[in-house]
Amino acid sequence: MTTTFPDVTISTDRLVLRPFDGEDVTALAEMMNDEHIVAWTSAPHPYTPADARAWATRQSHAERTEGRGIVFAVAEFLTQRLVGIVHLQNTNWRTRTTEVGYVTAPWARGEGYASESVLAVAQWLFRDQGFERLELRTAADNTASQQVAQKIGCISEGVLRNAWIVRTQTADGSWSDTRTDLIVWSLVPEDLEDADGYRDHEGYEAYGYELGRPAGANGHTVGADWN
Repeated sequence: MTTTFPDVTISTDRLVLRPFDGEDVTALAEMMNDEHIVAWTSAPHPYTPADARAWATRQSHAERTEGRGIVFAVAEFLTQRLVGIVHLQNTNWRTRTTEVGYVTAPWARGEGYASESVLAVAQWLFRDQGFERLELRTAADNTASQQVAQKIGCISEGVLRNAWIVRTQTADGSWSDTRTDLIVWSLVPEDLEDADGYRDHEGYEAYGYELGRPAGANGHTVGADWN
């Protein structure tokens, strides 16, 4: 049984999803210090250049080589500017299921990049890797992430009560932890077929991938808190 994902690059009309490398460190550190990412993620804060270098050059690659999942740096096709991250994690190789998390840089929001990149990964996961379920977990108040889940065709399955910690900013600018519910979403191959997910689709018709591209934040996870 295969227990690691292949080393791949995925392309859409506008985006390239590839392994992280050392050239991403500056953009990654800047992105991860955005206040919305601080609020919804468990990443270190402040997120230092050392955190970014560890993630870009070592830890993100270990997710794939050690069988936990795979991390994609999402970049604009034309500019190669870092758009965000898509992370498959908590992978169960026997049941062929995995969980997706994602973040988007502040400058790239509102362009549909999150849904475009996550849908491309879902297509690759189901069509080429033979997986049967993709799960998302979104914080109850994270409406932007919930809109991504809905846009790509996910089904809401229920609520995990008091299952996560988010950060809220206080009047003095500091951050405090607050407990929240998680909404569980899922996507299965039939959902994409019903939505013509495997056919040419606006924004995704250039979907493709290639093997063997060379693989290049602190051991934090990219889960529901990153969405």
